[in-house]
Amino acid sequence: MNINLRNIIKPYPSPIITGRGVDLDFPMLAGCLALLGLGLVMITSASSEVAAVQSGNTLYMMIRHLVYLVIGLGACIVTMMIPIATWQRLGWLMLIGAFGLLVMVILPGIGREVNGSMRWIGFGAFNVQPSEIAKVFVVIYLAGYLVRRQKEVRESWMGFFKPFIVLLPMAGLLLMEPDFGATVVMMGAAAAMLFLGGVGLFRFTLMVVLAVAAVTILVQAQPYRMARLITFTDPWSDQFGSGYQLTQALIAFGRGEWLGVGLGNSVQKQFYLPEAHTDFVFSVLAEELGVVGSLCTVALFVFVCVRGMYIGLWAERAKQYFAAYVAYGLSFLWIGQFLINIGVNVGLLPTKGLTLPFLSYGGSSLVICCACLGLLLRIEWESRTHLGSEEMEFSESDFAEEPTHGR
Repeated sequence: MNINLRNIIKPYPSPIITGRGVDLDFPMLAGCLALLGLGLVMITSASSEVAAVQSGNTLYMMIRHLVYLVIGLGACIVTMMIPIATWQRLGWLMLIGAFGLLVMVILPGIGREVNGSMRWIGFGAFNVQPSEIAKVFVVIYLAGYLVRRQKEVRESWMGFFKPFIVLLPMAGLLLMEPDFGATVVMMGAAAAMLFLGGVGLFRFTLMVVLAVAAVTILVQAQPYRMARLITFTDPWSDQFGSGYQLTQALIAFGRGEWLGVGLGNSVQKQFYLPEAHTDFVFSVLAEELGVVGSLCTVALFVFVCVRGMYIGLWAERAKQYFAAYVAYGLSFLWIGQFLINIGVNVGLLPTKGLTLPFLSYGGSSLVICCACLGLLLRIEWESRTHLGSEEMEFSESDFAEEPTHGR
């Protein structure tokens, strides 16, 4: 397949290059920028003590996070310039790329081990987490499959089972790292996309039952997973052992009360709460900003996720089904990570290393979230302007008049 870079990134049309200036879904953009800004503030606060000890500079983690944020915003702009039809055409290449990355990360000498898991590929001072990229590539490939095989998916068992020929080996590679959280999020998003793609209720129910059975077997297969499952129900029974992380997170929530102890005044971030600036940044936020700040943050996440679902609905109404499925899938990825991370922080779910989208420290997660935002903004723009066909040629005169914006 001959891939021409000029055809992938065209100077026009795009939501940031039009005759009337920038034409974006500003509510969605504002919501995500608010989360990114809040994340930068909380990373600065939550990482100050760790950064001071590890590097001698209390702002070290903040500076790195700011670099990732700039890269992420650049990725967002680039994805907004690429037509959705191009993503659809390259879906199978992305799937091959996802498999390649997941195989590379578990190879000795290539993958970098952190805390007993081979989840990163090192590039000098930076680490890339292939699972973050793979989840998005799977969504794009599955969206293309649902469009190509729509009738088969809705009416036959074979159309229903074919995606799992791809999904199950990928889940197996994720579990080899191991990355149980990413596996659950990816499979959950895929199941939701299949349901929205028209899979019958009986087949969907069967898939849910099989998924629950698989999760149960996987939990029992590894002693550390079973220990986490037992501990989270009563973390205080082993407060200084397997329940330590959760008890410290709960103490942070308790100290925060209604209005918090004040920005920067967290005690738990001072080496009491492990991973305070990554997986448990929400606990530090709750301690410093209280219940009010936590609920406002949750409301902001709900707004962004619901807006993403509406973008998919608008694309579906415009008969741009591939774009609709991509929007649904990306939204479900965010929803899954949000629910699991918050659930872990408040003790509703067993402890699991999964970042909070837009807020947690982590370059791969942040850059991929920004790229997903760019995709959603592109989908909204194409569905609103009905200019979603890559084969059509446009000029600046096509954007001379402001269209009616009914959203």
